[in-house]
Amino acid sequence: MKTSLLGTKTITQIGILVHDIEKTGQAYAEFFGVEKPQIFVTDAPDIARTEYRGERSEARAKLAFFDMGSLQLELIEPDRNPSTWREHLDKYGEGPHHIAFVVDGMKEKISLMEGRGMPLLQKGEYTGGRYAYLDSSRELKVIIELLENDR
Repeated sequence: MKTSLLGTKTITQIGILVHDIEKTGQAYAEFFGVEKPQIFVTDAPDIARTEYRGERSEARAKLAFFDMGSLQLELIEPDRNPSTWREHLDKYGEGPHHIAFVVDGMKEKISLMEGRGMPLLQKGEYTGGRYAYLDSSRELKVIIELLENDR
């Protein structure tokens, strides 16, 4: 049996870009028959240290998370600052943005993916860990997000 490039085959999350997180969050809550989740705003730029296409970005986003068993659905409403979220929303409209995997060894996984022609689009920090978006859309038809949580 072959080993996964990322060390896991478990998709942790599907990220969906939206223009109005309140409205879309309510629609999903009604669809799933659950409470509408709390909306969070990503950390301030000095904490998040977001880099988009190699440049520092002040980008922030509103997030809502639906925990659906082993899979999390993330709604993302980006601000106007440069980010993969804003670029993708402006170019393709609302809808799927990424699938995410929890990994160990973020730097090594980014290098591995870049070596396979999947460049780093955006990276940053969040309370308790870090994330990276890799442009795997040419081969996999979707952006891959790597999540690494502090132990």
